[in-house]
Amino acid sequence: MTGERNRRRGGGLVLGAVLTAGLLAGCGGDGGATPPASTTVAGAGTVTTASDGVQEVTLQTQDDYVFTPDHFTVAPGKVRVTVVNAAKQLTHNFTFPSGKGPAPIAEDIPLLAPGEKRTIEFSVEQPGDYQFVCSFHTQLGQVGTMTVSG
Repeated sequence: MTGERNRRRGGGLVLGAVLTAGLLAGCGGDGGATPPASTTVAGAGTVTTASDGVQEVTLQTQDDYVFTPDHFTVAPGKVRVTVVNAAKQLTHNFTFPSGKGPAPIAEDIPLLAPGEKRTIEFSVEQPGDYQFVCSFHTQLGQVGTMTVSG
């Protein structure tokens, strides 16, 4: 009887793990299949200065719940961030949550469908680390940091 009970208990654990994995993978709507790898856009993460003097950086997101890169550094001043959604299935956004940096940054990208690219521009003066997130997938670890050097 004890052996049968342990087999049932073990089967329940395996079933629970399979269901949990299916729920997490199913967020993309593809029935749990692993999304195909995507190529990183050229120059992603490289901070450059445009002809108008604004610091520019491009970030990429896709079906893997990460920003590429998830960290970049700028000097105090004007910043232009372009986010490219290379995802095949997932919609993302890009925001600086209040209280996650030395000063608030109000500009955000509220919705970024698969294949879309959007740009925001803002000024930062206070040095420090500013967290940015996809608020749809924060619990899955889609966070990053913009460091403003001092």
